[in-house]
Amino acid sequence: MTRNVDEQGGALPVAQVAALLDAAVAEAEDEAAKAYEELNARLPAEQAADLANRVRNLRSVLGRWRRRGQELSALFSSARELAELRDADALLHRLVERAHDLMGTDVTYLSELHEDSDELRVRSTLGAVAESFRELRVPPGMGLASKVVRTRSPQWTSVYQDNRSIPHEAGIDAAVAAEGLVALLGVPLVAGDRVLGVLFAADRSEHEFVPEEIALLSAFADHAAVVLQTARLLEQANVAAQDAERANSVLAGHVTAMERASAVHEDLTAVVLQGGSAGEVAGTLGTSLGRPVTILDRELAPVAREPGTGGVHYSGTDGSLLSAVREAVEASRRSGRCVFVDGGAPLPEVAVAVVAAETLLGAVLVGYGDLELREVDQRTIERAAQILAFVAVKQEAVAAAEDRVRGELVSDILRGDASRRQELLLRARAREVRLEELRSVVAVSVAAERRRAASEALRRAVPGGLVGERDGVLVVLSPCREPVTAAQEAWHAVRGVQQEPVLAVAGPPARSAEALGRCFDSAQRCVRLLRSLDTADGTVDAQSYEPYMAMFGTGGAELAGFIESTLGPVLRWDEKHGTQLFETLHTFADSYASPSRTARALHVHINTVTQRLERISVLLGAEWRAPEPLFRVSVAARLHALSRRVTAG
Repeated sequence: MTRNVDEQGGALPVAQVAALLDAAVAEAEDEAAKAYEELNARLPAEQAADLANRVRNLRSVLGRWRRRGQELSALFSSARELAELRDADALLHRLVERAHDLMGTDVTYLSELHEDSDELRVRSTLGAVAESFRELRVPPGMGLASKVVRTRSPQWTSVYQDNRSIPHEAGIDAAVAAEGLVALLGVPLVAGDRVLGVLFAADRSEHEFVPEEIALLSAFADHAAVVLQTARLLEQANVAAQDAERANSVLAGHVTAMERASAVHEDLTAVVLQGGSAGEVAGTLGTSLGRPVTILDRELAPVAREPGTGGVHYSGTDGSLLSAVREAVEASRRSGRCVFVDGGAPLPEVAVAVVAAETLLGAVLVGYGDLELREVDQRTIERAAQILAFVAVKQEAVAAAEDRVRGELVSDILRGDASRRQELLLRARAREVRLEELRSVVAVSVAAERRRAASEALRRAVPGGLVGERDGVLVVLSPCREPVTAAQEAWHAVRGVQQEPVLAVAGPPARSAEALGRCFDSAQRCVRLLRSLDTADGTVDAQSYEPYMAMFGTGGAELAGFIESTLGPVLRWDEKHGTQLFETLHTFADSYASPSRTARALHVHINTVTQRLERISVLLGAEWRAPEPLFRVSVAARLHALSRRVTAG
């Protein structure tokens, strides 16, 4: 065992040497000084100085290692704590708190790098008091922070304002001065090849940062950068997972809607293939969407409704389509898509036009429901409109073919060819018409563009009859035995679908099918006669006009000229003065040219009749009461009266 020897050659006491070492390790200054004095008294001066130097070195090394151990312990503890955080904002704030505790500086803060603008923004601070500093933004390439990012290494200065190697900027300098910072140490937060930001430790007094402080903050920043990057990745992963979950939910909803749309399409297709109607299409679509559905025809009048449509309003009190609905239909006609209706419930939510080429065939109106009307649902409504267009075109093609066939059958019947009677019986029977029971002929005069709708209305109104077109008029062959009644029914049927003038002329009763042609000729001639009288609306019995048709043939321009030349002055006088000369003249002609009978018929005094007749004599000439002129005046008066009665009726 080695023993310490004093200058006299004696051994040094081991207890004193051990006490000195224990005091140095424990950093006990008083005990160490006492132990050193005791030993120094027993050693030469040179050995005593060497011993003191060695003790100081030992104490310095022990202090450095002790401090490093404490710093590493704090660093690992911070790393564990930071790793447990997942929220980025909370993580940044906790990171700054730990760095502040480790470094013991006046202010600690973190600036985050925004890669899109290369701008550094102060994100979290501890110890800072100036609002301008907490909201500081560092432009690219400026300040100590930009230098840290560019070099990707620690940068520090003991006096910031005097350091000319730092790119100064007025806003940064003002914020640093407002906070009173002097010494700054910044280390980069690096994850992989990306710089996430800069972590700063700063003092409000001049301070020279030693390597141990720089290394400690750098080590902490490296740990923090990894944790921060991991937290960001986890946050992005969570966001991506949430987005994926939402996308899956939306996709599932779309798949469900598409499956429902596919099922509806199959149902609608089945409706078409089975010869279904617009009502069945409305029911299928309404049930699928859980919404009220209304289908309009080409006149935008309702033709079918889904049972739940009672709460949807689309027309005013006069029956006309509301402007918001009409505008939506017109917009859909141009785009071919669903158009939302302005105004909200109880108006429909959407409208889509039923179009074939450029022709408007109708519209589909869909009301509000419990669920949102998705794009897939809108495509379903559009598909239903296309199917309705197909149904309408198909029905119109069938109707056109049927009109042609029925028109040919009506023409053949009116020809009265006895050799084809059996064939006509069979053709009529195929359309559920008994030719031998047809007894009335009605000629219906309507505008050319209205004949298709009028023909359909007449066909519905005359069961067991035939409707066709011949020589510009619609012909109704009815089993009704009263031609005038048949004409009235025809007039009401057509006026039920249109407001335009309709002239229905009943031919004479037909005693057999062979007489139908002659009855039609009479009705047709009467139509021409009434047209020449400018009569376009009403119900007429052709037999009432037989005398005039015999006199004037089919009428023509000469008939109107005859009335004008005979009664023109009287008619114009009445129109100008509001008098009743024509009524008096017509009653006079029907009263055997007797003024007294005329007065009784008109319920006026005979002097009044006399005065009116005198005025008529002035207008028509004094000879108008002679037999031949009176006959012409009477005929003209009766023709004009019939024309006015038909028009008024």
